[in-house]
Amino acid sequence: MFIGRQSELNTLNKLYTSGKFEFAVIYGRRRVGKTALLSEFTKDKDTIFFTGVETNSKQNLENLSRCIMEYAGISADTSFASFQTALKYVFELALDKRIVFVIDEYPYVARVSKSLASTLQLLIDRYKDHTKLFLILCGSSMSYMEDNVLAYKAPLYGRRTAQLKINPFDFFEACQYFPNFSSLDKALAYGIVGGTPQYLLQLDDKLSIEDNIKNTHLNPSSAIFEEPNNLIKQEVREPAIYNAIVTAIATGCSKMNEISNKVGEDTSVCSSYIKNLITLGIVKKETPFGEKSSRKTIYAIEDNMFRFWYRFVPENTSIISRGATDLAYKRIEPEISAYMGGVFEEICKQYLWKLLRENNCAVSFSNLGRWWGTNAKTKQQEEIDIMGANKDTALFAECKWTNEKIDLSVLQTLIERSELFNYQKKHFYLFAKTGFTTGCIEKSEQLGNVTLVTYNDMLTW
Repeated sequence: MFIGRQSELNTLNKLYTSGKFEFAVIYGRRRVGKTALLSEFTKDKDTIFFTGVETNSKQNLENLSRCIMEYAGISADTSFASFQTALKYVFELALDKRIVFVIDEYPYVARVSKSLASTLQLLIDRYKDHTKLFLILCGSSMSYMEDNVLAYKAPLYGRRTAQLKINPFDFFEACQYFPNFSSLDKALAYGIVGGTPQYLLQLDDKLSIEDNIKNTHLNPSSAIFEEPNNLIKQEVREPAIYNAIVTAIATGCSKMNEISNKVGEDTSVCSSYIKNLITLGIVKKETPFGEKSSRKTIYAIEDNMFRFWYRFVPENTSIISRGATDLAYKRIEPEISAYMGGVFEEICKQYLWKLLRENNCAVSFSNLGRWWGTNAKTKQQEEIDIMGANKDTALFAECKWTNEKIDLSVLQTLIERSELFNYQKKHFYLFAKTGFTTGCIEKSEQLGNVTLVTYNDMLTW
């Protein structure tokens, strides 16, 4: 069953119905569902679907030739003499009818066929005004697609008519995978594997979250257990240092000097590696909302599956490898609630974006982020979970993933911290796992610029 991606499908279908030459570039991390999206899009269309493999140029040309000849109904054991001959044949096939031509895992082919991009450039320029071909290049190597397909100096620059970066699902989309989970377990599931479709499919919503953790992250034979190491090995040359950096960030080192000290490498070295991890969508860089100071930059794990894995698996690898799954889970369980605090903040951000898209947010913000800094009056460090702003109006939010109801003091503290900022209008959001005390509810109603949201409210919106 295909889930989600309606926006992407709508974009592709709109391009398809134009009837003229179209060239779309689709890219995104491995396992994010690019091939599934293309399969869904092309299922009822005339399509030549070729997937590159990590081999030499000759083998890829033979595979491409086979795909083209099967489409054309030609029985032949021979292949085209060159990629140019094969591709020219496809462009000419589409002179009289609409054909979708997909080259999936394009980097695998282009890396070993150095002239492929230039050949495509030549054929696009020659045929674009006459052919009805819908060309789609798809790739999982983020750096290759950005540097060699989308970049200004790339041969194909300026030829594409659309580009789609396929991101993991947000929390609300991911919930579609788990109709049998309770509301609470849906949040925990998202915290454990994030929004990557292939990881979501590893969970069984007929089992408890405990059993799912044991079956995936704590099971040496599971697909997820080796996934972080395998993905990093596929993308980089020195996986050991990358692993050390991700582990350092996942276990609490957020500043560059902290990461450098933990890993034992110079900050310049770590900075280069972290840049690549950001490109891969594994790490994210944050600065306080509204500020651009690199001095305050911190780093966090972007993807929940990696965040959970690197937070809990490496320190328990020895007992996991000896089959002591129950013991490993016993060590992890007390820390899961604290771990979910950051996950809940992200869910709350996604909810606010959802409200904004549906024109139901109290503040029409242009961006959201976390803020931290020093209170000039008290000289104390302060933090605001979520901030958003639009000209003279600002949004301030606090998120609490605890079993206790949020009381009035939380609201008062948020209001006090908002006074550090000079916005004419302010609106406050409180997000609670459980609910709010009577005092907090009454004060919110009295103020009139406070919105109280429980976790279950978000799921039923």
